[in-house]
Amino acid sequence: MTATTSWRDQVVGLIPALRAFAWSLSHNGSDADDLVQDTLIKAWTNRDKFEPGTNLRAWLFTILRNTYYTNVLRRRREVRDETGEYAATLKSAPTQDWSVAMRALQNALQQLPDEHREALILVGAAGLSYEEAAEICGCALGTIKSRVNRARARLLKIMDADDATDVMAIDHMVAARA
Repeated sequence: MTATTSWRDQVVGLIPALRAFAWSLSHNGSDADDLVQDTLIKAWTNRDKFEPGTNLRAWLFTILRNTYYTNVLRRRREVRDETGEYAATLKSAPTQDWSVAMRALQNALQQLPDEHREALILVGAAGLSYEEAAEICGCALGTIKSRVNRARARLLKIMDADDATDVMAIDHMVAARA
């Protein structure tokens, strides 16, 4: 097996994690797929810049994250929806309780500062270690730990919960009110 084949196999093995992180950023399946595809193209094009023995996962997540934020800045120049009229046309009423719970969680996540939300998603949802998340975000390990802790605490406060087990009960109450 050649070094290129081994590297390619490692990258392919990370696609599900890349897609999950892309979806958590974009909240849209097709945008997430496009983001992962752009990431893979950039990674393949620049594979000679990857240093063997370093963290491939963190390298790919960093490419994906930077690509996402570059696209966000580009889109801000192209389309403005300050009043939310266009976004409102894309909404549909939830058909199941878990859908309402997920929407409540997404709304709560959107209220977090960007760096806290990003840290929580990387560690909590993507399953990265604190070290990997710190490397991706370009900050110290203690900073990531602090951001995750603050994000969790703020998320519980936003969702009016004492601990994580209360969130499901709150979601059912929200669904019952809707």
